[in-house]
Amino acid sequence: DARRNPDSLVNNLAADLGCQHISTGLTGFDFGVCNYPMFSLRDDAALRGEMIAVMRDRGISISLGEGLVIRPGVSGSDFARDMDLFVELGCNRVNTVSMDPDFARTRDEFGVLAEMGAARGLRVTTELAPSLTISSLPLALEALKQVGRDDFRLLIDTMHVVRSGSTPADIAALDPALIDYIQL
Repeated sequence: DARRNPDSLVNNLAADLGCQHISTGLTGFDFGVCNYPMFSLRDDAALRGEMIAVMRDRGISISLGEGLVIRPGVSGSDFARDMDLFVELGCNRVNTVSMDPDFARTRDEFGVLAEMGAARGLRVTTELAPSLTISSLPLALEALKQVGRDDFRLLIDTMHVVRSGSTPADIAALDPALIDYIQL
């Protein structure tokens, strides 16, 4: 029932469109979209089970887990259970962003997330956007360098990259090994 499980609707729609993968967070967000009910895969084990069954039946997988946001007072270690839930859902990659203005703390928390992800078989990416702590491609590259883990890579969202002042040539100049996921 799509009213109970919006992700079931998304999975069926993705399959009907010939897609094999979706990205998702563990909870709904209130974007003001009419008639799209809130949900929580974090709090509802039955809902997670339904989603797993629909994904299995329709040949869909989660290519990216979202929602690991570092903020003042929020640590990477706070997301241990969320990472476990993404693994339960069959996800193999999670994305993190930071809204903590302290770059050094952001870097440290990204390192925590990368280590926790590696322990669970999850790849961890970070995404840049002008409104985030990692607001530009050069700053994202500095974060990767300072975290210093080969398993912590970039998520490139082309809209955010362009809005941050970088160009396609800047992306083309990157070592491909630094990029783990691209959103067009």
